[in-house]
Amino acid sequence: MKLIPTEIRDVIVIEPDVFSDERGFFMETWRRSWLADAGITAEFVQDNHSRSEMGTLRGLHYQHPHPQGKLVRVTLGEVFDVAVDLRRSSPTFGQWVGHALSASNRRMLWIPAGFAHGFLVISPVAEFQYKCTDYYHAASSRSLRWDDPALAIGWPLPGGRPPRLSAADTEAASLTDAETYA
Repeated sequence: MKLIPTEIRDVIVIEPDVFSDERGFFMETWRRSWLADAGITAEFVQDNHSRSEMGTLRGLHYQHPHPQGKLVRVTLGEVFDVAVDLRRSSPTFGQWVGHALSASNRRMLWIPAGFAHGFLVISPVAEFQYKCTDYYHAASSRSLRWDDPALAIGWPLPGGRPPRLSAADTEAASLTDAETYA
């Protein structure tokens, strides 16, 4: 397993060891000691799985209170995955990092609590799976605007068309108006 730092120190790309032969491949998708070796002591309490079509943008989601750390990966297709630092005490507050995650590159992304998270499907369809460090809490669910000029996220929109959003994501807050963390 290889840990790849990103532009935001606490967000880490994880490249697992993959063992392939003529039958296919095998890989471990999570091991507590990997994260412990990286100084991450997160305990996961919930797994989620979504399927979305090309051009769907899910996010940028977070919970306030009840923040969730997430270990995310793609098992079918490809997404552009984004984490936005919402920790006011962080030197990277309001900054974002984005990485392509796909079934073929098998990379995972660790996003600690205190970040908004979202992804854009850039393949015909994508299945997205992730582990969370806290349970989903509907009353704490928040969304940050995907197109906030203050963030200037470089979404690779398929065909340059606007993304497909949920009703909640169309009503998302700007970074200026968002509830953030200390």
